[in-house]
Amino acid sequence: MSTVPHEPAVTLELAREHGLTDEEYGWVVERLGRTPTFVELGIYSVMWSEHCSYKNSIAVLKTLPREGPALLVGAGEENAGLVDIGDGLAVAFKIESHNHPSAVEPFQGAATGVGGIQRDIFTMGARPICSLNSLRFGSLENPRVRYLFDGVVRGIGSYGNSFGVPTVAGEVYFDPAYEGNPLVNAMSVGVVRVGHTASAIAEGVGNPVYIVGSSTGRDGIHGATFASEEISEASEAKRPSVQVGDPFTEKLLLEATLEVIASGAVVGIQDMGAAGLTCSSCEMSAKGNSGMDLHVDRVPARETGMTPYELMLSESQERMLIVCRKGREAELEAIFEKWDLHAERIGEVTATGRVRIHWHGALVADVPAEHLVLGGGAPVYHRESRRPAYLDRPFDPASVPDVVGTEASEVLLALLSSPNIASKRWVFRQYDTMVRTNTVAGPGPTDAAIIRLKGTSKGLAVKTDCNGRYVYLNPRRGGQIAVAEAARNVVCAGGRPVAITNCLNYGNPYKPEVYWVFRESVGGMGDACRALSTPVTGGNVSFYNENPSGAVFPTPTIGMLGVLDDLERDATTAAFAGAGHVILLLSPAGWTHRNDFAGSEYLAGYRGFTAGDAPWLDLEEERAVQSTCLESIRRGLVRSAHDVADGGLAVCLAESVIFSEGVGADVRLESGGALRLDALLFGEAQSRIVVTARPEDVTAIDALAARLGARATPIGTTGTDGLRIVVDGTPLIAFDRPEMEHPYETTIPNLMG
Repeated sequence: MSTVPHEPAVTLELAREHGLTDEEYGWVVERLGRTPTFVELGIYSVMWSEHCSYKNSIAVLKTLPREGPALLVGAGEENAGLVDIGDGLAVAFKIESHNHPSAVEPFQGAATGVGGIQRDIFTMGARPICSLNSLRFGSLENPRVRYLFDGVVRGIGSYGNSFGVPTVAGEVYFDPAYEGNPLVNAMSVGVVRVGHTASAIAEGVGNPVYIVGSSTGRDGIHGATFASEEISEASEAKRPSVQVGDPFTEKLLLEATLEVIASGAVVGIQDMGAAGLTCSSCEMSAKGNSGMDLHVDRVPARETGMTPYELMLSESQERMLIVCRKGREAELEAIFEKWDLHAERIGEVTATGRVRIHWHGALVADVPAEHLVLGGGAPVYHRESRRPAYLDRPFDPASVPDVVGTEASEVLLALLSSPNIASKRWVFRQYDTMVRTNTVAGPGPTDAAIIRLKGTSKGLAVKTDCNGRYVYLNPRRGGQIAVAEAARNVVCAGGRPVAITNCLNYGNPYKPEVYWVFRESVGGMGDACRALSTPVTGGNVSFYNENPSGAVFPTPTIGMLGVLDDLERDATTAAFAGAGHVILLLSPAGWTHRNDFAGSEYLAGYRGFTAGDAPWLDLEEERAVQSTCLESIRRGLVRSAHDVADGGLAVCLAESVIFSEGVGADVRLESGGALRLDALLFGEAQSRIVVTARPEDVTAIDALAARLGARATPIGTTGTDGLRIVVDGTPLIAFDRPEMEHPYETTIPNLMG
């Protein structure tokens, strides 16, 4: 085994600096039977980082439901999940985080997060058709937060717009819990014909191995380990760990990749994301029970003097590793030359089961592929867990003054001007939402984006969703609600929920309280996925989302995929479709209003504190309500649908009025004498959807609801522009549309200056 001149000697102290524990370094020495070389130390450090190995999460993730009749590729099997949607089509989709890079370099951190998730989709052979995102920041009163928010949004827009895939949906939340550690989760969705996908596998002894796409630089080195530690003041010095993206090169790489896959010259292909060439070579070899001999001095480098250590660990963007069928080399090279991209043969597949790295003829690394990968020999830990003490703090609802009379109007305007509820137009106007002309309903007046599948009658409904406050207050139920609300949003758009991807954002797993919350909330996700028949196709775990003041709210972001079998029939928005329609509140059959306002935006934003429990949820009740709504839509009975979520029933109604541009709502509610006004109007109890219907269709909806275990309660009618709410015969809220639209539309632009 050779070493490269001027590389440091490997010691335990150096291993610690690379993020390995003493025990892990001992395992490396034991498995190799010797002290590792510097290149090998780098390989183990990134492959055994949390970002690549999931060593602290894989045992918990395996408890999630990962099978279903429509699943073609499940969690962990390929670069992205794959779901059969009929008519010979499949959908590849996945969500991942780029939190730490975005915290220190928001523009490039967010941009390369978008680029990386797109590559996961098109390495499957699927053409990306839309992007989504889920973002979390601290208070916009903080100049640093405004800088991060602005940079992240510009980064997403710059990369996505240039790449030519529409950004059609997302969510943005603001809370002090995310002050020092923003969350930036990016999702991509693509379509491919069944049987025309590619695999991330290396097999066939003697098959040549190519690196294709961009040249390799020093950007992103140790990005995987950077993502596996807490944010601190020292993080600013780690800007070199943030990659630099080029969306125009990625567009060329997309076309070249789809063309070369279609040619049949490809045995296997994988994106070079986290850990770069190291991860792709080791994972592809392990998957194929094979090995690789790589000559990294042949890798096209854009900087002089790069070492094998740097070339193996670089996370430069827009690169792929391809195993080519022997004898088809010229064909592959010609395709990439046509698209003006590198295609350099750097090695070949072997039967050794080892990844061997050569540098100008010298062997500088020789590692067993299986020992390095998730599900193979990478460490698996079951961390100590402990229920956080804060969960046992008492909360007395009576200590919070109820809304009195016309104060309800003041609260509604305050909630409409809350950055968590107010329009995110400032964000999505920076995105191209209509490129490729498949967007039926994008950001704005719909609970989930709706995408046309050209050449078919089908459409997709896609949504990202999570309320981290709920998960913080009740991890199990909060995890359930994340899945349930994402599915409910898809249903309101007319889609049948079929599967999820997830991005699990938490603090340091070595802290027992953090790990307990992680385990419980993942358990809640699993509960909901089983109840709603939405298996998990894969995703991402992002730990160490902490700053000196503490961890972020636990935020298991859900990316939900739904199918509209008949786009023209099923596509539904939250905007009222006309005057004279009956407004119905769909809820569980046995449901009654509860004095339930804990965990709400009203309590946190208007009253000023986060306390109590997450809103009530029963998964069987949830399924009944979703089934009623979806079946009513498919029968042509529903004119609009909007779920009751942040801000409660009053905000739900106000949003539909704002979206409708000319149609208002006259609503009458009953408190039953014992119900608090704030709970009635602004509580966020789950499993509720506001739908509108023509008067002649109400009886059919009512009968359908009764059969499926739900209830359809008439609460008003659509009419002249504006919102009027009467409670127990007393008029409490009366606004014209412009009075609500102004705070709703201007809050975020005003805060951003």
